[in-house]
Amino acid sequence: MALSSDIDIDPTSEEVLLTFYRRLYPFKQLFKWLNRGPERTEKETRLFPYREFAFTLRNDAYLRYNSYPSDIEMKKHVCLLTPSRFEIGPVYSAQPKDKKTVRPTHFKAEKREVVFDIDMTDYDPIRTCCSEADICKRCWGFIAIAVEILDTAIRDQFGYTQLLWVYSGRRGIHLWISDKEAFELTDDQRKAMVEYLTVIKNGKEPGKRVNVRFGMKDLPPTLKYFCRYFCHCYYEAHVSPRDACQAINKTFDELILQDQDCFGSQEGYETLLSLIPDAKLASRLREKWSQKPDSPSYIKWDEMKVEIKELKDKNARQNMRNAMEDILLQYAYPRLDAEVSKHRNHLLKAPFCIHPKTGRICVPVDPHRIREFDPSEVPTVGQLLAELDAAGSNNSDGDRRDDSQKTSLKPYIDMFEQYANSVQEKQIKMDLSW
Repeated sequence: MALSSDIDIDPTSEEVLLTFYRRLYPFKQLFKWLNRGPERTEKETRLFPYREFAFTLRNDAYLRYNSYPSDIEMKKHVCLLTPSRFEIGPVYSAQPKDKKTVRPTHFKAEKREVVFDIDMTDYDPIRTCCSEADICKRCWGFIAIAVEILDTAIRDQFGYTQLLWVYSGRRGIHLWISDKEAFELTDDQRKAMVEYLTVIKNGKEPGKRVNVRFGMKDLPPTLKYFCRYFCHCYYEAHVSPRDACQAINKTFDELILQDQDCFGSQEGYETLLSLIPDAKLASRLREKWSQKPDSPSYIKWDEMKVEIKELKDKNARQNMRNAMEDILLQYAYPRLDAEVSKHRNHLLKAPFCIHPKTGRICVPVDPHRIREFDPSEVPTVGQLLAELDAAGSNNSDGDRRDDSQKTSLKPYIDMFEQYANSVQEKQIKMDLSW
C-alpha cells in the first residue's frame, strides 16, 4: 500500500492492520515465547494450544476464548479478523476454543506469566507536566523509576530472571515474568507477591498516605531495594534501610523538587502538608508558605528540614524523619495496579500490538536503558508501512521473507526474539535436569 505520510494513516483501518499483521507482526517469536520453546507434539505440551487469546475488533466487538495449535493458524485467523488489538490470557485445563463443550468444573486457568501494569494516570496527583492520557519525556521519569525499582526488587528478592518490559503504546508499561516458578504460581501466591511489593494503595487519591511501618520503627527491609535504586549502588547487609533511604535525596531532588516542582503551587504544598503528622509544624509551614506560595519546591523542602532540626522533642524529630522517608516513598515509589497481577485469568495486551489512539507499537524496553527511552520516538504503524514501501521500491525481486528487518521495528523484534530464546533455553535446561 502506498503511503503519503504518517499523518494520513488510520491505525485502525482494515488495510493498515492487515498489512501490519501479514508483514510485520512477530507471530513466530510470540509462539516461541508462549510455548516456552519450539513446537512440540500434543503429548509434550499443553501450553500454546491451551492459551487464551482475546480480540477487540474494529467495531468494538470483543471475542474471548480463542486458541490455536500453532503460530501459523493464529496468524491466519488474526489476518482474517484484523483486530485493533488482542490480549493474552492464561493456559487453561482445556483448549479455550472448546470452552462451550467442556464442563465448567473442567475448565479453569492453570498457568500464566506473572504480570504487572504501571499506568501514568496513577501519577496524576503528583506529576505537574501532563495529566490523564497525556505523557511526555519529563513525566516518563516516574515510569523509569518504577521499572528500575521493580526490576531490581523482583530479581533480587524473588530470584526471577525472565523479565520482559513492554511499553503500552501510550501512557504506561507492562511487565511479563516468564520464569517457570512464576508461571505456576497460584492466585493466592500472586496476591501475596503483589501485596509484598505494594506501598501505595489507591494511588489516585492525592492525600493517601503510605502505610509501611509500625509506629516509629524503621522502614521494612523490603524497601531497602527502593533506596538501593536511588543511590545507584549496592548496600551491604548491615546498612539500615534508614541510612539507605537518606541516599535517595539526589534523585528525589532532580525529579520531584526540580523537574516536576511538585510543591511549587498551593495545591502541591497543601498535599505535602497533609502528609505531615505534626500539626503544629504543618501550621507553621503553611503560614510561611502562604506568604510566598510560588516559591520552588526545593526551598520549601529545605525549610521543612530546618523546622524538623529545630524540634526540641527527640521523639517528635524522629517521627518527622520517618514522615519524610514516607513522603519520599509517596512521591517516587512505583504505583501498581494490583488487580492486574493477582489473578491468572487476567488478560493483558500482547506485545507488538498497535495502540489505536497513538498508532505506536507496544514494543519491548530494555530496563537498563529505561531512562534513555522516549515514548515519542517509538515507531508508529504509519512510519513502519512507509518504511516498507521505501524498501520495496529499492528491492527489485520483491522479497518479503523478512520485512520487519527493513524497518525501525527491527531492534525491538530482535530484543523480543532474544527474550523468547532465553525462556526456551532455560526451559530446556530445566527439562534436562529432570
